[in-house]
Parts: sequence; C-alpha cells; structure tokens
Amino acid sequence: MRIRRLPSALVNQIAAGEVVERPASVVKELLENAFDAGAARVEIEIAGGGRDLIRVSDDGSGIDPDDLPLAIESHATSKVAEAADLDAISTMGFRGEALASIAAVCRFSLETRTASHEEAWRLEVVDGVTSEPAPVSGPVGTRVEVRHLFQAIPARRRFLKSESAESSRVAEVVRLLALTRPSVGFRLVSNGRTLIDLPATDDPARRVLGVLGPELEGRLLAVNGEIGHAADGTLVTCWGLVGVPETARPTSRQQRFVLNGRAIVDRSLAHALKEGFRGLIDPGRHPIGVIHLEMDPSRVDVNVHPAKTEVRFRESRPLHGLIRHAVRAALIEADLARDIPLGDSTPETGSSSPAVSSREPVREERDSTFDRTPTPGSDFVPGGGGASSSRRPDSASRPGATPSVAAMRAAVDSMSLPKEDGGPVVRDGDTEAIDVLPTLVGADAVLQIHESFLVTQDEQGLVIIDQHALHERVMFEMLSQRIAKGPLESQRQLVPEVFDADPSQLVALETIESLLERLGIDAAPAGPRSIAVHAFPSLLLSRRVEAAPFVSELLERAAAGSIDHDDDEAAMAEVLDMMSCKAAVKAGDRLRPTEIARLLEMRDRIDRGASCPHGRPTHLRIPITELERRFGRSSS
Repeated sequence: MRIRRLPSALVNQIAAGEVVERPASVVKELLENAFDAGAARVEIEIAGGGRDLIRVSDDGSGIDPDDLPLAIESHATSKVAEAADLDAISTMGFRGEALASIAAVCRFSLETRTASHEEAWRLEVVDGVTSEPAPVSGPVGTRVEVRHLFQAIPARRRFLKSESAESSRVAEVVRLLALTRPSVGFRLVSNGRTLIDLPATDDPARRVLGVLGPELEGRLLAVNGEIGHAADGTLVTCWGLVGVPETARPTSRQQRFVLNGRAIVDRSLAHALKEGFRGLIDPGRHPIGVIHLEMDPSRVDVNVHPAKTEVRFRESRPLHGLIRHAVRAALIEADLARDIPLGDSTPETGSSSPAVSSREPVREERDSTFDRTPTPGSDFVPGGGGASSSRRPDSASRPGATPSVAAMRAAVDSMSLPKEDGGPVVRDGDTEAIDVLPTLVGADAVLQIHESFLVTQDEQGLVIIDQHALHERVMFEMLSQRIAKGPLESQRQLVPEVFDADPSQLVALETIESLLERLGIDAAPAGPRSIAVHAFPSLLLSRRVEAAPFVSELLERAAAGSIDHDDDEAAMAEVLDMMSCKAAVKAGDRLRPTEIARLLEMRDRIDRGASCPHGRPTHLRIPITELERRFGRSSS
C-alpha cells in the first residue's frame, strides 16, 4: 500500500482519540478555555451522561468574530506564538487542538461575544462541514454546545460506560477544576437536575468544604510554606488545606494537587503529602489534602501529556521537601490528642489508629531478644545507657491484673504534695483514705498503670499515655535529628556477629549499602550464605538491641520491597521507624519516677507526640466535661 496524506477531517478524528476520551474530557477542555478567557462563572449542562448533550457557558472575554473560523482549526491558538513560549506556559491551553478535536467527533456549535461587539456570533460544524459565522443575540462570553458525541464513530461510543457512570465522571472533573479556581462559580446540571452548585468565594476553605464535603468542617488545617527567592526566579510557594489524621481515607482519591492553577497528578507530591503525616496515620491509609503550588512557569514543563495532567519539574526533590515540611508544620501546631467519650459513644470508624477503634487496645508483645535489665545510674532517654526495666514478681504482672496500692503510691512518693499554705504535706500513714487510694495533685502528678500506661492530667482533662508508643516517638525524633547531622555514631564489635542469610538478603545488602553507612552499620558477606555485622549504632546497643537479628530483619524488609530504594528520605524514615520500635520500652516495663518524668519532659519537646511512627496514638484525653457529665455534675 502506498503512503498517502490523510484528509484533515480524519486527522482531527485521530487526534481526538488523545484529547477527547469521553464526555468528561470534553468538559475539562472547555472549562480550561473558560479559565483562560477570564470567566467568573461557568454553567455546565449535560444530557445522557454527556453522550447526547454537553453545553458549557461562561462569562469570559469571548472570541473576536474574525477569529471564529480559526478557533476550530488544528493548531490555531492565541496562547503561544513561537517555540520560546513553550518554555514558560502560564495558560491552561496552548496546543490549539481541543476545539478542532471535539468538533471532529460530534455536532458542534459555538456562540461568542466580546464586550466590544453589540451582537454575538455563531458557528457550527456538522459532519466535518463548517458554516459561516452568523450574528445572533447573546451575552458577553462563550457558549459551546456538543451534541451526539462519537455518533459517527460507533466503536468509540460503545466504549463509553453507563449514563450514570459518565455523569459521575463529569461531576468529578467539575469538582476537581472547581478546587483550582475558588474565585469562579460553577454549576452542573444533568438531565435537568442540579448536581453541583458552587458559588464563587475568596475563602479556599469554603470551596474545599463544598467539594469534599461539609463533614470536614472544623477538621481542616491550613498549610503554608515557601522555598527559593523571587529575585532569581526560584521562589516556590505552597498553600492549601489538609484534613486532621482522623479523616484519612483508604485511598488517595481525596488528594488534589494544583500547579499554577492547573490540576495535576504527581506521585512524588502525593508521597510528600503522606510523608508529612508519617506517624500520625496508619501506613495503609491516605490523608485528605488540597495543595496549591505556585512557581515560575519556566521551571516546569506542562507539555508532556495529551491531557496536560502530568508535568515535569526541573527540580522535583525541593518540592517534595517543601510539601512535607509545610504539612508537618501545620500538624505540629495542632493539638492532635484524641478526646475519647465514655460509655455511650462509639469511636469513629476508620480512625487512623486501632487504639481508638472498637477493638481492644493493642499491646506490644514481649520479645526475649529485647528484654532489658536495670543498669545502675542509667538514663531513660536514648544515648544515656540501657533502659531500666524489671518485672513485678507478684501476680499483678499478669495482663488485666490490678496493681497494688503500694505500687501506685511508689510512683508518687517522690513528689512533694503542696498544702494550702504552700508548704509540704506530711503523709499520715494512719489515714485510711490515703492507704486506700493515692491522690493526684498538680499538673505533674502521674501514675504508671499495669506497667503499660501513664495517667496524668492537663488543663482539658485526664490524659492516658501509652508508654511504648510515646517512647517510640521520642526515639524516632531523636534519631531523625541525629541522622540529619551525619551518620550515626557506631561501635565496632570485638567479635563480629554472624547470621545466616538467603540470596535475596545478600543482594539487598549491596543495594542499601549507602543507607547502612548512614545508619552506622558495617555489614559484609561472611561466606556464600552468611553476613557478619562488624559495627552497629551505639545508640541501639545502649538500648540492648542485638545487632544480628536487627540487620537480618532490615535486609529481609529491603529484599521484600518494603524499603523504597529510589527515595533515600523515605527509606531512611522507614528504617528509623524500625529502630525506634525496637529500642523503645515495651508494655510491661516498670519505669522509675525519674524515667517517667524524663519521658514526659521529652513529650513536651518533640515535634509530634500525639502518635507513634506507626500511627497509633501516644495518648488519649478524657475531657473534664465528659467526666462531669458521667458523674452527674454541673460544669458551671
């Protein structure tokens, strides 16, 4: 068969396969044209899921009558004029393909009027034949009407889903683009029924609530950050809203990213958002968030995807850090302690932590590998020696057993209880009430319960702390701070610890070699099926973490793909999670009063003490108002 030049109508139909996938694609292209025209309000009307009718009307600047014939020609546009313009695209459209592609697969009409003309002008395309523009009455702006989409291409029409499914896709596109333009009003009507009606607003939070749902009222946190400098064109600003950890969803469908007003999809940005929530949500859940990025258009290429939803950044790593740090800063400022009701209220399902679900609290299993014995003079925090831990010899060690009064009294014996005149109170051993139950006085008073939980108070009520989860968070933050300054301090082993390794672990050893160096771990093959650990972090050794089992598990996780080899920061966070969990005190470890005080002091100093690195809460609060209600007391 000889090579031939294709007719323009067929060329446009082929091009439409990339630009016009389904009715939602048509709506997206027409709305973006409306944005470029400066529209303040757009009306979308569809019928038959968009198969039978799509009508988009805007109040933008309109098209000059002399330009109407060009508007529906391929690669005719007012938005770029030369190749250099592609290096800094600031408009939504720029290829000049959309209207020509749409008109090639439907019965098409366009009515438009500029402010300088007294009448509107109408142009039609039917079966590839374009009519001459004709004057009609109409307001300033543009109205595009698409009828019988894919009528002349039955194969494409058959691939469309049901009417309700296509209508849902159109609605999703409208909601997405509405998030990019809070200052523009949107209305979507399907078969005469209003599906979306979003008035223009100068408050982005109102638009987010209107799109994602009013149930997020009071559960959104503002995010702000910036990097670079305006003088050299490197300034990047980040702003938006994220949901509190309890609003996390099973999927990432409620995450939206907007770059210079353009809705985009980017896995790196989504990863940065989730990393900002690391330790506050379960790893299998995804935060809600709408993040806007604004930067010099010359630093990003938007001409890499037919639908213009994917972009290529000149430097993506700084953007990852910007979003992650901005989200983290917003979460740090928020009080993330979970209030828990008593008795007649059911915890919210889908919580970010099993500890607030209807299931029993998760207890950490004791592992003989990490049993620790008391070390005289040892400090509780990392780097200060071994953790003080001992088992109770009596039956109170059993799960569910009630600790003795003497055990509770021991936790507060070192505290000076104030009298009314400010002097110390002399304990009266003959006072029956004190012998029966200790008294908590002052904000610093604390009890250890079941050698697993600490009970204290704050200005809002009673606070119950999971000692393992809190110490795990403390360890994670300290390790993060240390690793940011350089490789962790390590200690050479007098005799290398050797363990059996399978081939996948040997491969992983080579793959994550640079990561191990930063962690202060020196490990090398010691034969065809074994690995020797020659050096191990001093901090972990001080916490009685054994080198060989730790490195073996680390390599096993790396071999299984649990550690992201392509993202150094994510891989490091994953390993620090593991290290902090292994080194932290466990449920069942008895803590001395000085250790408890030190732990609570660190809780006030770390960035985010509300959850452990795995997302479980470190503490829960029972509001004083709830206690008063349950005891039938007035709060006045």
